[in-house]
Amino acid sequence: MADYIFRTPTVREGPAGLHRLFYFYKLDRAVSVVYNGTSYSLTRFETDENLNAYQIAYRGGRNHTVNDATKAALIAAGIGIDETNFTAI
Repeated sequence: MADYIFRTPTVREGPAGLHRLFYFYKLDRAVSVVYNGTSYSLTRFETDENLNAYQIAYRGGRNHTVNDATKAALIAAGIGIDETNFTAI
């Protein structure tokens, strides 16, 4: 079985600041992926206490090591994760 580096999805948000020039600049914000025992879903702005309530939590903006079965389950969940979120180790 192969292992993969899983990078959670991102959302492009803007403006990046209050000055007029910042209205032309956007930032990528990380989104966490959680598994509640029945299905995967995307979540944002989670605290540590909230993430502990989930069976599995892949925090946004970090690299996670996953196997073939987990990769297939994340792609099949239909939440916007595809092959581009994975890099073979």
